[in-house]
Amino acid sequence: MAVKVTKAEKKVSYDKKLCKLLDTYQQILIVGADNVGSNQLQMIRKGLRGDSIVLMGKNTMMKRSIRIHAEKTGNNAFLALIECLVGNVGLIFTKGDLKEVSDEVSKYKVGAPARVGLVAPIDVVVPPGNTGLDPSQTSFFQVLNIPTKINKGTVEIITPVEIIKKGEKVGSSESALLSKLLIKPFSYGLIVQSVYDNGSVFSPEVLELTDNDLVARFAAGLTNVVGLSMILDYPTLAAIPHMFINSYKNVLSFAIATEYSFPQAEKVKEYLKNPSKFAVAAPVAAAPSAKAKAAPAKEEKKEEPEEDEDGFVGGLFD
Repeated sequence: MAVKVTKAEKKVSYDKKLCKLLDTYQQILIVGADNVGSNQLQMIRKGLRGDSIVLMGKNTMMKRSIRIHAEKTGNNAFLALIECLVGNVGLIFTKGDLKEVSDEVSKYKVGAPARVGLVAPIDVVVPPGNTGLDPSQTSFFQVLNIPTKINKGTVEIITPVEIIKKGEKVGSSESALLSKLLIKPFSYGLIVQSVYDNGSVFSPEVLELTDNDLVARFAAGLTNVVGLSMILDYPTLAAIPHMFINSYKNVLSFAIATEYSFPQAEKVKEYLKNPSKFAVAAPVAAAPSAKAKAAPAKEEKKEEPEEDEDGFVGGLFD
């Protein structure tokens, strides 16, 4: 005869199990488990077997075990989990990559019918086409204002119709119609709500960030720091190069407007005094390219030019 385990013994066993997991793992996914059945949960456990462990339980028991662990070990980091234990949730302890574990969990979703009273997580649209129902079933469509026609002895939906909006409760008529059409509009599975990693709790959206996203956000933050430093005239490591450049521009402007000068300003002043130097510099730079273009033309003539006494070859300087 099997020995019946008391509630107190179950609590003690659960406390030991959770405390042992907290000692072993530093990465935890807090997942919502609404409408997740035991068979589906068993499939998820098998899929994560190896580096991850799924632990379910009452929120009061999990909070109690976390507090007991904090008192015994003096490690208060896990107390941050208590605020996340709201609703029907579970814990996934892992030593693997958090992104990979989260993606693996999201694979195990099962289609579910629209039961009466459920809050729709998505919009439900009935597609057009032949339903396979006989004409006596048109009353369901009339109640929901779905346009239909009789085609070859069956009811056919003419246009797509949204019968349930996200956030609304499923009514009896909508549930009956979707059941007759064999449509399972909803899918349920464990949903990652929060992520715990070595004392920090953050949103699961952080796991979706790529290296490019991090670089872009860092650059945006750096730009803000530079702009604020420039406005306040407060030097920071990011703003100092810009401050030096602006200071140089101010000193250069002062030197041009006055008799004061310094080596870097001399060349600028020289160009301003004689702007024709800009025009002279352009043809000189273009001369080599013109000479290079002329070279293939001389090869096509296959005639060697004669050199005269003054050192001219083909009309060009040697």
